[in-house]
Amino acid sequence: MSDLKFEHLRHKPPAELTQERPLIIACSPLHSKVNLSTIMRTAGCCGVSEVIATGNGKVDPKIARDGAENVKLTVKRSLVPVLKKLKLDGYKLVGLEQTTNSSALGEYAFPHKCVLVIGAERDGLSPECLEILDAVVEIPIWGLPYSYNVATATSICVLAYCMQYPNG
Repeated sequence: MSDLKFEHLRHKPPAELTQERPLIIACSPLHSKVNLSTIMRTAGCCGVSEVIATGNGKVDPKIARDGAENVKLTVKRSLVPVLKKLKLDGYKLVGLEQTTNSSALGEYAFPHKCVLVIGAERDGLSPECLEILDAVVEIPIWGLPYSYNVATATSICVLAYCMQYPNG
């Protein structure tokens, strides 16, 4: 038995980033504001400064918590033109989707300056989005259903990025 004692620390201060994280989360139109709100909360926790939503991107501040105030939410009508502009600005576009030739998340080395492109809940990423991506990652599934909830998958993927770039 270990002699270690554990005392609960409520709301430990966030780790310091040495630079702004060059990661943007770009979402296809999401049907549930709960999913977008959860993604905003994850972005806030992980030091991501911008989430781009398309369609009717609305956030519930009770779910997003501090992410609603500390993460810039940009809402656009469609995703492909935004992605093309970001690509011209030097961002690598990394889709989160189950596809042929996708890389397993645990084996993928993220480019530092990238956009994580998220598909819609039921339909995933459109063929037009898939066409312009630089890479696609997928999260392994060991049981049913065949995919994670979009907000859960985004959280897993953003954490994987942050583990590769812990200082920003």
